[in-house]
Amino acid sequence: MNIMEKLAARISELKNPTVAGLDTRIEYLPESFVKDVLPSGIHSFEDAAKAVYAYNVRLIDALCDVVPAVKVQVAYYEMYGPAGMEVYEKTIRYAQEKGLIVMADVKRNDIGATAACYANAYIGKTDMPDGAQAAFGADIATINPYLGVDGDACRENGTGVFVLVKTSNPSSGQLQDLRFEDGRTLYQAVADLVEEWGEETRGESGYSAVGAVVGATYPQQGVELRERMPHAFFLVPGYGAQGAKGTDIAGCFD
Repeated sequence: MNIMEKLAARISELKNPTVAGLDTRIEYLPESFVKDVLPSGIHSFEDAAKAVYAYNVRLIDALCDVVPAVKVQVAYYEMYGPAGMEVYEKTIRYAQEKGLIVMADVKRNDIGATAACYANAYIGKTDMPDGAQAAFGADIATINPYLGVDGDACRENGTGVFVLVKTSNPSSGQLQDLRFEDGRTLYQAVADLVEEWGEETRGESGYSAVGAVVGATYPQQGVELRERMPHAFFLVPGYGAQGAKGTDIAGCFD
C-alpha cells in the first residue's frame, strides 16, 4: 500500500480530508504560552526553537485524533538556524508517533544526484557505514517539477510526493499559465506528467504515490485538473486566510 492509499484510508476513518499546517513562528504564539514555556522570554534562536516545539506538541496532541496529517513548512524552521532544523526533525518524529501522516513542505528538486540527496534527506534514507538511516523521515514531500523527474525515492521507500502543478499564489499564472504550441498551458503539461510519473506506483484504490498541489484559489482549474489527473491525490492550499471557500475546493475532490 503506497502512502497516498494510507492517507485515503485515514481520511475515511476520521471523515476529515484536512491537513493541518505547522507553519509555526514565535510571532504566532500567545504571550501567556511563551511565559509558561520561557518565563524570561525569547532572546535567541534556541529559545525560539524551544517555544515553537512546545507549541507544535500542543497542537499535535490536540489534532492527532481529528486530522489525518500535518504539513510542516521547512521555511518556518530554517529561519531559526540549526536549532530550528532540530525542531523540524523533532516535530516530524513526534507527529508520526501520534499516528499522523507527515508532509515535508520543502518544494525541492535539482539535477539527478542532488535531487536524490534531497529525496534521501526528507522522504528516504541516507547511506551510512553502519547501514541506511532516515534524516528527517517524512512520509511525503512537496517538489518543484521544473527540473523534471531526475529524483524519485517513492518506490524505494514507500513514500510520496506532491508536485507543484497550479499553485495558490496570485502571481502563479506568470509561468504556469503560459501556453505551448499544442494549446496546453504549462500547468496542464505538468499535470499530464504527474499522471505519467505516478503510473508505476498506483495502488488498489487507483491512487499513485505522485500527487499534485492544486490551489483552491483557482476553482475552475481545480475542476479541470481533477479530470486530467484521475489517479493523483490533491494537496489543496489556499483555504481560509488566502481567500478560498469550501465551494472553491469541492471541484478538487473525486
